[in-house]
Amino acid sequence: MWFSNPLKSYKTKEKIMLYSDIDAISLAAVNKADICNNHPVKYFIRSIMAGFYIVVATILSNVTGAVFFTTYPQIGRFLSSLLFSIAIVLVVFLGGELFTGNNMVMAMGVYTGKCKVSDMIKTWGMSYVGNFAGAFILSSMLVLSGASRTILTDYYDSFIYTKLSASSMELLLRGILCNFLVCLAVYTGMKLKSESGKMIIMFCVITAFVIAGFEHCVANMGTFTIGYMLLGDIGTFSVIKSQILVTIGNIVGGALLLSLPLKLMSDKH
Repeated sequence: MWFSNPLKSYKTKEKIMLYSDIDAISLAAVNKADICNNHPVKYFIRSIMAGFYIVVATILSNVTGAVFFTTYPQIGRFLSSLLFSIAIVLVVFLGGELFTGNNMVMAMGVYTGKCKVSDMIKTWGMSYVGNFAGAFILSSMLVLSGASRTILTDYYDSFIYTKLSASSMELLLRGILCNFLVCLAVYTGMKLKSESGKMIIMFCVITAFVIAGFEHCVANMGTFTIGYMLLGDIGTFSVIKSQILVTIGNIVGGALLLSLPLKLMSDKH
């Protein structure tokens, strides 16, 4: 045969692209582990900054929702969901160690043998604590500034108790679905070449998780901090329960529901 099979050529290119994607994610995992192990202060600061970025998006999203809450709540819901997408854009473009994104990346490093399980646990733990520190600091500054306090108080009172009253299974599944989408957005950011293309896809994917009402453990760090400072005790047990279940769900969504299938799809055997 003097001509190549176009279907075979396409499949070969597809496999090469998928292998390179897995290699890129694994390399990112190695770099994260290296920074965490050898430059822990730098890694922790990057984690704090990621917490800042999430709260910046939370402020934009929640103030927008609060403005429209009493007049056009449906429009407010859509706009607040759309605008929260700036969070992942800031993390991807400016750099930061986001716990939920690391669930996918570090798990891939373990699956490919490039990282140890201890590296994965350490990076997850440090990014989680750093994200909380960043979210707590910026959320506290927002409330203490008094900016938009009245409309935010009414807005938070309208949804936070419902958010906390969800069942254990609902919280777990919302966490799984949320981080599947978040990590899909992170994966898109690593795969696409043009910055405009990355932003469009990221906005679509993140809007999907917010408007659906899924749960993101880092975003909730900021939300619960603001809720406590605006409304008082919103239920410590319920907050802790929600945070634990959503965190577990986020890990499953990133490390198992997305990262593992990507690895299995790339196996050469």
